[in-house]
Amino acid sequence: MKLRIGYALVASALIALSGAASAAPMVIKFSHVVTDKTPKGQAALKFKELAEKKLPGKVEVQVFPSSQLFGDGKEVEALLLGDVQFIAPSLSKFDRFTKKLQVFDLPFMFPSVEVLDKFQQGPVGKELLGAMRSKGIQGLAYWHNGMKHLSTNQDQLKRPEDVKGLKFRIQSSDVLEAQFRAVGANPQKMAFKEVYQALQTGVVDGQENTWSNIYSQKFFEVQKTIAETNHGVVD
Repeated sequence: MKLRIGYALVASALIALSGAASAAPMVIKFSHVVTDKTPKGQAALKFKELAEKKLPGKVEVQVFPSSQLFGDGKEVEALLLGDVQFIAPSLSKFDRFTKKLQVFDLPFMFPSVEVLDKFQQGPVGKELLGAMRSKGIQGLAYWHNGMKHLSTNQDQLKRPEDVKGLKFRIQSSDVLEAQFRAVGANPQKMAFKEVYQALQTGVVDGQENTWSNIYSQKFFEVQKTIAETNHGVVD
């Protein structure tokens, strides 16, 4: 499977790696919340491989998948504090730093990964990478896990009215919250690492995610129905 380029972030003061010269290698911590087996997880491992190959003995990249260091509610703060140097979160996590990236949370904005790629690699997409530079965060590239789909603990998920009254886990995004309220659902903002247990115990009835996250997190074990909706993207 071809890995997609993703949205990795680094505090701007730590970008110039090539100038580092010391007896011990520079340690770079790369934190993300998904498993190594997802597209984003594989890309993080590839970054480690290439960085250490290009700068032998100068750089050591430590990759921490599956919220081992920080959950998705804390990793941006950790980046700004210098506790990690790279993160690869969903773009939904940055609504308190800039509203411009909320374009990626709009439902059915991008009908396919190919259309999304074209936009992100175009002039507007590249400009958005610098939308948080004044806050001390620089976007390097876009890494997306694919299109989003819906799952629930109900027997049917075919029409908008099938989600009415159901509790859906969402990322921390006002746009996503408005999206689910528009179809009568009850959105619940929740950290990614808490989703499986919340689905299992009935705290929420459903969630939205990519195929890779649904499979790697085993959401299918605690959900009766998965609908291939392609209604949004996870970057």
